Amino acid sequence: MSKHPVPKKKTTKRVTKQRYGAFKTRKLKQLTAIVSLTDCDNCGAKKLNHNTCTKCGTYRGRQVIDMNKKAEKITTIKA
Repeated sequence: MSKHPVPKKKTTKRVTKQRYGAFKTRKLKQLTAIVSLTDCDNCGAKKLNHNTCTKCGTYRGRQVIDMNKKAEKITTIKA
């Protein structure tokens, strides 16, 4: 039977917390770099960068999506 590696010394609480803290800050930096929210110029709502606003439907000062238009409901399936 092969022997498993065993640590020679007990890791202290301080070392464990430092390792976890470094991991946590690194992951938080990665997540904040991925998701970047800005305020919409038209309505002021939060929106993703380089995307249309979900509240008013504008992108870079132009109306892209008509928010007043309702989606048509499908009642029959066309074969």
